[in-house]
Amino acid sequence: MWIYWALMFVLVVIDQIIKSVVVSHIALGATKAVVPGLLSLTNLHNNGAAWSILEGKLGFFYLISIVALGVMVYLLWRLRTHRLYEFGIVLMIAGTLGNFIDRIRIGYVVDMFQLDFINFPIFNFADTCLTVGVILILIAVLRDDNLEK
Repeated sequence: MWIYWALMFVLVVIDQIIKSVVVSHIALGATKAVVPGLLSLTNLHNNGAAWSILEGKLGFFYLISIVALGVMVYLLWRLRTHRLYEFGIVLMIAGTLGNFIDRIRIGYVVDMFQLDFINFPIFNFADTCLTVGVILILIAVLRDDNLEK
């Protein structure tokens, strides 16, 4: 089980380092092309959730984050023999922690990844962890033979 805690720690550290580098090297609202026409970095502060919904509701996000983290830690312990569930939950915990740290520390979440080829909200590494985690959980649920029982 320690490997999962180590992976969570590494993912949260990566998230915080990326955010720190973006904040220190790109002005707020400025954009730098990484792969022209494909990916840019934009320093954006988001005090809401995805698509800036519930903007400014920090108390709500604190509560939801704490409850979600509690549920996910319980599920990680409960589903500890199912590898796909475990990896999915670890990614979700890391993503939740990464954004929660931002909200506690600076009052908003730093977003930076902008997909230039599609009109999609700017997101961060923690959001990516959350999304991949959810996809892994979905795959695990679809592959779970116990659902029929």
